[in-house]
Amino acid sequence: MSLVKLITEADERGLAASGLACLDRCLPLLAEETEVLRPLWAGVVSGERDWSARLSASREALDAIAGPAPDVTTALVRTMLGAAPSEWAADSLRTWADTCSVVALEIHQQFDAAAEDGPDAAAERLARCREDSGAVADAADGAESTDGIGPLTAGELRRQIAILEVLAETPGAAGVRRALDLSSEGQRVLRAVVSRRARAGG
Repeated sequence: MSLVKLITEADERGLAASGLACLDRCLPLLAEETEVLRPLWAGVVSGERDWSARLSASREALDAIAGPAPDVTTALVRTMLGAAPSEWAADSLRTWADTCSVVALEIHQQFDAAAEDGPDAAAERLARCREDSGAVADAADGAESTDGIGPLTAGELRRQIAILEVLAETPGAAGVRRALDLSSEGQRVLRAVVSRRARAGG
């Protein structure tokens, strides 16, 4: 099943966790404290009862530790949290999860050296991978390149797919914990890439 299809069929819990996971993995670009969103993960477990309050608290916590976004990429990370709906409703959560999926893939693609052929071609390639069930199969197998995308982007695609599948198959807090584990793995990967870039630039 394609990534787009998985998002289309996900319930509120799956959509909230999927969008949050995309944001969580990109957090090293914005803040050194990468566990600031953990309370919001708990909000996914409790659902409608706690989501809005925990979302508001997470925004305040992130604002307290993250300085001004120095570039467009880090601004996008902050925007992902700002765009999260306070309403626990499938339609608004689906729109947010889909946007976060695209933004996270675009951010990872910026750090990939592969296929530097212009923004239009890059956007088209990502759209094709999100809609192609064959790309899903390649990414799930851990391929380093999927339909022309680089290894970092392919890894992000694989994690997005895996998280949605886990949440669909595993009910309750256990599914959310597994999604968090997968997201934390991706966060460590991006943090290492950012650190290498910083050392090279210094």
